[in-house]
Amino acid sequence: MVKFMNPTKGTLTLDQVVDDMIQYVETAPNDKYRVIIGSDSHTNPGKGTTTFVTAIIIHRVGKGARYYFYRLPQHVVRSLRQRIYTEASLSLNTCGELTKLLQERQQEWNLEVHVDVGEKGATKSLIKEVVGWITQSGYRATIKPDSFGASKVADRYTRCSS
Repeated sequence: MVKFMNPTKGTLTLDQVVDDMIQYVETAPNDKYRVIIGSDSHTNPGKGTTTFVTAIIIHRVGKGARYYFYRLPQHVVRSLRQRIYTEASLSLNTCGELTKLLQERQQEWNLEVHVDVGEKGATKSLIKEVVGWITQSGYRATIKPDSFGASKVADRYTRCSS
């Protein structure tokens, strides 16, 4: 079972994350919210590992956010393509589990996936297929420079020790 971390609440199950998100929304129900899932990774060849981090962010638009993340250390993944696909897969799996738990609580929220690919750099050639995969899965896909869920929140925890 995946355990999420929140800087304030500590370690939480995904069920607890969903309950906390609902409570967060209930404190200001008339505000606008975005629910963002993003993953990023960092390879440390010296240790022979690649650390993947997936983050769930509930953004109260214009008024801050709350986030939760988990780390998944793996044997080193050198292929950029494989890392991007693993990141997208982790985000989509989290979206699926999150959607299921929200539906059980009679909650319907639109989820968006932030992908760490962009028009500049080595990931440019992967945009069409990764974005297509995410949108065909029923979620909105956001790429760099707007994919802060992956490139800022998840990225922040890829280099930290667990």
